[in-house]
Amino acid sequence: MNRPILILIYLLVFNFGSAQKTSFIIPDSLKKKTYDYLDNRLYDLKNDSTLASVYAYTFLNKAKREKNPKEIMNGYQNLMLISPDRIRTIYIDSILYTAKKSNDNALIGAAYLSKGTYYYGLKQQKLAMDYYLTANTYLSKTNDQYQIHKVKYCIALTKFYVGFYDEAVSLLRECVYFYKNVESRPYLNSIHMLGLCYNKLGNYGLCTQMNTLGISESRRLKSNVMIPYFNHSEGINDYYRKNYSESINKIESSLDAINENKDFANVAIGNFYIGKSYWSINKKEKAVEHFQIVDNIFKEKKYLRPDLRQAFELLINYYKTNNNLDNQLNYINQLLKADTILVENNKYIISKIHKQYDTKELVSEKERILIEKEEIANDLKKEKYYDLIFVLIIFLLFIFIFWQTRRHYRKRLIYEKNYKLLMDELDGVKNKPKNKIEKEPIKDINSETIALILKQLEKFENEKKFLEKDWNLVSLSAAFNSNTKYLAAILNYYRDMRMHEYINGLRIEYIINLLRTEPIYRKYTYAALAQEAGFSSTQRFANAFLARAGMPVNYFIDQLKKSTS
Repeated sequence: MNRPILILIYLLVFNFGSAQKTSFIIPDSLKKKTYDYLDNRLYDLKNDSTLASVYAYTFLNKAKREKNPKEIMNGYQNLMLISPDRIRTIYIDSILYTAKKSNDNALIGAAYLSKGTYYYGLKQQKLAMDYYLTANTYLSKTNDQYQIHKVKYCIALTKFYVGFYDEAVSLLRECVYFYKNVESRPYLNSIHMLGLCYNKLGNYGLCTQMNTLGISESRRLKSNVMIPYFNHSEGINDYYRKNYSESINKIESSLDAINENKDFANVAIGNFYIGKSYWSINKKEKAVEHFQIVDNIFKEKKYLRPDLRQAFELLINYYKTNNNLDNQLNYINQLLKADTILVENNKYIISKIHKQYDTKELVSEKERILIEKEEIANDLKKEKYYDLIFVLIIFLLFIFIFWQTRRHYRKRLIYEKNYKLLMDELDGVKNKPKNKIEKEPIKDINSETIALILKQLEKFENEKKFLEKDWNLVSLSAAFNSNTKYLAAILNYYRDMRMHEYINGLRIEYIINLLRTEPIYRKYTYAALAQEAGFSSTQRFANAFLARAGMPVNYFIDQLKKSTS
């Protein structure tokens, strides 16, 4: 450790330990300087912590002399900025102590928010979320919209981490709208996270729009800090679009700046997707180098996002192919550790991950490799062992093929039955009225309001406005000049549906009618049909069609073609 850092640590620890009993002497040249001046000078010198500490202590002592709790908290924030990681918790606790002493809900909420942000930076998601929720409890009692939206942004980050992308999008849209004319950095951060959510939702076009907007707005606002992050995000988006060379170039171009920010999480994410791109173009040796960086960050920082888990699976696959049992065993152990951490952070995450190796299989595989290594070392019945494994695999494969074949034929029978039922329904045999007018009106809602909303729903259906994208309970309530509670209750009572079932059902019925009456649509791709019906992704369209019709789209089209011929 160099001498300036040792001096700084001594000053910081001594200052805290003495609790300011030994007064810091403010240089004469700084005595009449404003908080803004001291703050700007501190930021300019943040890379030289010894010089920056003079401005940090001047700021804090000025705030304490003036008994200004808000600026005292900012003073501790400044000390955090220039302090080594291992003593930052001291200043986090000082911020919270100062806030509680003030009895100001806004300051207490901001302090808990700072503590949550600190733990989020360490990627301790559970602790971060606890503090965010506590911050929200205090801030909800105030009208501090800046801090309230900051909580929304932080909770959106955690929702993104656990896979609640739609909910994160809703919060981030609010943040983008609020911060646009308030402050550049949270505005740009919100755009960046919104793009990442769209990528996870499979809407790569909207992700690109957000990244392009982010770069454009960064230049307009003369704030270039986030530009590498937008390039990083677009590089990941390019991977999903199978533009592997562009993905590698964009992410690599962003990593130097991200490294300078000590943002180990995005360094790991970037290397993971560079590795995945190399793997996709069959440059597996290069891919392994980048996956090993992900592993090194996991070892050092204990950071792992659910999607990064696949790095260990691919490393296991690589070393299995090369018959390197030592490395294979090493990465199986790493994967087991990764799963333990992910389970501890959030059980929901694990339930959503498609794992080639679940914990039970990994333990079994680990034991098999240990036995195999022992047998290789002792040269005991090696060939016989592999013959047995081969026979077992063939047997399991036969069972699997038999099961799949049986399952296929059973599904065909179900589809045939569902097709007949659907055609009967469409021909008028089992038509059901959309409005249940025979029901008594809902007691808690004015009958005129019910009639108006039902009329608006009918107009909405007749004019096929459901084909427009991004309808949800909030947007449709706004379009009807109503509220979400009334609309949800009326849909549930008169349509027997929740919002997403209602919209998806209308869209699928529209597509079914087109496929029956307009043969040209039977030649459309799934993506084109999804676009025609207003779905944001092909997968969502396919799932909605299966749920409504009881059969896949291709089966329905094939049956229509057969009946026509």
